[in-house]
Amino acid sequence: MKNKELQERKNKAFARGQGNAYPIFVKRAKNAELWDVEENRYIDFGTGIAVCNTGHSHPKIIDAVKKQIENFSHTCVMVNPYEVAVELAEKLTKIAPGPSEKKAIFVSTGAEAVENCVKIARAYTGRRGVVAFNGGFHGRTNLTMALTGKTAPYKKAFGPFAGDIYHIPFPCVQTDTTVKDTLKAIKNLFKSDIIPEDIAAFIIEPVQGEGGFYAAPLELLQAIRALCDEHGIVMIVDEIQSGFGRTGKMFNIEYSGIEPDLMTMAKGIAGGYPLSAVVGKADIMDAPIPGGLGGTYGGSPVACAAALAVLEIMEEEDLLTRSNQLGALFNTRLNALKTQYPELISDVRNQGAMIALELMMEGDYTKPNVELTQKIIANATQFGLILLSCGFNGNVIRFLPALTMSDAIANEGLDKFSELFAHVVQK
Repeated sequence: MKNKELQERKNKAFARGQGNAYPIFVKRAKNAELWDVEENRYIDFGTGIAVCNTGHSHPKIIDAVKKQIENFSHTCVMVNPYEVAVELAEKLTKIAPGPSEKKAIFVSTGAEAVENCVKIARAYTGRRGVVAFNGGFHGRTNLTMALTGKTAPYKKAFGPFAGDIYHIPFPCVQTDTTVKDTLKAIKNLFKSDIIPEDIAAFIIEPVQGEGGFYAAPLELLQAIRALCDEHGIVMIVDEIQSGFGRTGKMFNIEYSGIEPDLMTMAKGIAGGYPLSAVVGKADIMDAPIPGGLGGTYGGSPVACAAALAVLEIMEEEDLLTRSNQLGALFNTRLNALKTQYPELISDVRNQGAMIALELMMEGDYTKPNVELTQKIIANATQFGLILLSCGFNGNVIRFLPALTMSDAIANEGLDKFSELFAHVVQK
């Protein structure tokens, strides 16, 4: 079967809203490489959107999944629970940042984790309002679309959305928004739209994912923590894309020294198996009544077994150190490219292996180069690469290499990216 034929079949069978970035169909994958049905090879700089941090088809994960499936694949953790889920919850509550006693729940997707954070925060506080940030991404369900701070394609034609959601600017050099501007907007929000005593939660990504890989300044995180403490508001930290070693620590919020009240976990948690979690302070987590939280597939025993293997791999292979090593390698190579194209590349930034290259026009960072970004993505597979874009303005190339990627494969991929960039610019 050829890629073109499969794409035609998919177009007939799938709704157009669930499109695909590339018309290539994967046959197999190993560590940081993919092969399509025509046996073309690609270096994967996307890892399924930061999911396969431990690489594709890690043998330890395969073994763990096989052993679990031989025993059973599903009973529902809310009906007949199992040890792998208990063990995973124990480990996640232990590694979650901060000294407070923690508890966990398991669901299936990042959006579910976010929704359950809001439910828990509202149950705990008895309040309604939730404050989110422009450029943030929290999911595609009705509530999480309302929280997401970007319209197209996530919100177009899908309203009305859940109420009592408020957005404020996210501080970012590229948008000329300072922490002072953000704090002023919060103050205005309290005066014009909702009083602090009606706010259940603030939700923030410590590094915005879809928004462009912008890190939240420490000053902002500290200010939100102080506001939440002052007014009895729950601080939710969304680590769905930035967690599990992606930024060089197990969770990005560790860089700040701040303890969140609730955290979302997903993507890299289980090496590609559908699993997400909420981990938070025990007294807050226990606010909903029994039966108020859960889901049929939440805490799948197969996914929990995979997640336990992920934690073992991260420790045994020292993937936090490796994340920082890869980040440094990409940073050096991409900054060399920036030197070659100073009128087109406005910024290279990274925390660990969460790496971004931002594109501009005419040397002006206030003019996002969306066209060039789209051309790079569209031509990536011709150069044997899988790449993803992001950004509030759609002008950022994001690199999410597997933390198990070798230097040789990383450099080969970056060589290909340099060739791709030159090809697109010269066209």
